[in-house]
Amino acid sequence: MTRTWTPGSADEAVIAIARTPVLLVALDFDGTASPLVADPMSARALPEIADAVARLAVLPDTEVAYVSGRSLVHLREITEHSDDSPVILAGSHGAQYWFPGEGEADAAESEQERDLRESLFDELEPLLTEYPGVELERKTFGVGIHGRPADPAVERAAFAAVDEVMARRAARWRRRTGDRILEFSSRHEGKDAAITALRARTGATGILFAGDDVTDEDALRVLTKDDLGVRVGPGETSATLRVGSPQQIGELLGVIATERAAGRE
Repeated sequence: MTRTWTPGSADEAVIAIARTPVLLVALDFDGTASPLVADPMSARALPEIADAVARLAVLPDTEVAYVSGRSLVHLREITEHSDDSPVILAGSHGAQYWFPGEGEADAAESEQERDLRESLFDELEPLLTEYPGVELERKTFGVGIHGRPADPAVERAAFAAVDEVMARRAARWRRRTGDRILEFSSRHEGKDAAITALRARTGATGILFAGDDVTDEDALRVLTKDDLGVRVGPGETSATLRVGSPQQIGELLGVIATERAAGRE
């Protein structure tokens, strides 16, 4: 049963995750750390979230990660992520990783996959010029089609046209939908795989994962009783808690950072 978190409240699940011996805080970015925006590359973490992430990242036995569908290169840009950052990145729904002190982990792509992706981009780019407001994103392992700036009817028509192309040319690629976005990828990893990999990597005894969209439910479903899932906004969810906005995620992370710091004094 999902319950709504009251900002500032001492929820027992929030206190429990703050006190876990080894904590991993994993956050989706768009719609969770950042409000949803019309221009995808203009997204930035809210100041209160950036502050809470910085506070958490320096605490002992505490790791912070952004887990996103964005390609790693774009995720580094929108998170304003530097080479000396303590924050882990999992991009492309868990197909790409960046680790503090190590940098980017190799993500293999066959020549055939790369050639097909480039060919698809060449076909889709002129096609989507017929749909005002619909934007094409080049991803490391596929393509993303953003409809947020467009009229909803135009968006639906564009998505249908892209679906026809992909069914004809890349039927085995993984199809994902989100909040006014359609994605296709040659890689089949999801955020569930990212959470599993990061749990093993960090040795976390408890994971807080927060997300706002359909693809985040993959991650929420693999959390255990020792973890805490948080859904941002409406929609069916496997999360334990629901908050109303990214601003409330900032408040929640602030509570966890304060509680965790106090427990280590």
